[in-house]
Amino acid sequence: MSKTNPGNYFEDFALGQKLPHATPRTVSEGDQALYTALYGSRFALQSSDEFARSLGLARAPLDDLLAFHVVFGKTVPDISLNAIANLGYANCVFGAPVYPGDTLSTVSEVIGLKENSNGKTGVVYVNSRGVNQRGDMVLDYVRWVMVRKKDALSDAPAPSVPELPGSVAADALVVPEGLNFNAFDTTLAGAPHRWGDYKVGEKIDHVDAMTIEEAEHQMATRLYQNTAKVHFNNHVEKEGRFGRRIVYGGHVISLARALTFNGLGNAVKIAAINGGAHTAPSFAGDTIYVWSEVLDRFEVPGRSDIGALRLRSVAAKDRACADFPGKAEGGGYDPAVVLDLDYTVLLPR
Repeated sequence: MSKTNPGNYFEDFALGQKLPHATPRTVSEGDQALYTALYGSRFALQSSDEFARSLGLARAPLDDLLAFHVVFGKTVPDISLNAIANLGYANCVFGAPVYPGDTLSTVSEVIGLKENSNGKTGVVYVNSRGVNQRGDMVLDYVRWVMVRKKDALSDAPAPSVPELPGSVAADALVVPEGLNFNAFDTTLAGAPHRWGDYKVGEKIDHVDAMTIEEAEHQMATRLYQNTAKVHFNNHVEKEGRFGRRIVYGGHVISLARALTFNGLGNAVKIAAINGGAHTAPSFAGDTIYVWSEVLDRFEVPGRSDIGALRLRSVAAKDRACADFPGKAEGGGYDPAVVLDLDYTVLLPR
């Protein structure tokens, strides 16, 4: 009997199946430093202990998306080792802040299965929950992934696709204990714009851009202990659909988030990811540009110091976003678009 892990194929999943994932991860200041080196994120809350203390936290927390990547990475050997593509996210709620020294672990449950019409692949829907060493929820989210079948002739389970909310409700958002924006210093944060300065329907071209380097996306994926074959094995992938390794979608999300600083610099806390789609693959050498639209602006229940913006950020490769590329009239995406992300941020009122 083989002692190696071949990963789960579509036939190996069952509705309601619980998957406790291996390798709890203790995160450190080194992880945050590497994250900053990879993406250049400049949000003040995650950059300065003193800034974080002025807002009521014990110290600067790790970047929200770094926590996302670590929790996500735990799931890959069990869920997406044999994936063709990660397709989307929904109902993602960020909970307790993650600090250097915290240990993160993840458990997933299969909540949906649907074989594709080609009979060679299927889509697996999972709800994954990441917790720290005290059992506090740091991230709870749904994703769906296209996974290869081991045997195209094997029987498929009856299709079951979960109903997912279009967005995370205001009363489901988690404001970290102690966080208070009354003393928020916009000068130190590097941006003058507060919650009330943004209007629903407003579009922001974030102007800046960043080119994906082969070494950086490889380093990032290893940093998160994401073992998906499509990101690493060029010997195999050069014979695949694209002829080369594809970039982990989360790498593009982090690049996009960092680029939004120019225009959304005071949006220092991601509270939720409402939905998202990787609309096309990204590769080393692609240059990522981003634009955002304010989809909604709402109050956080019981808070006069914090407001929430629901944003749509769209990333395009090798195309500046002054004309806001997105969906065409026919419903398809502009071929330059690689990410369409719907998420909620907290910023000072």
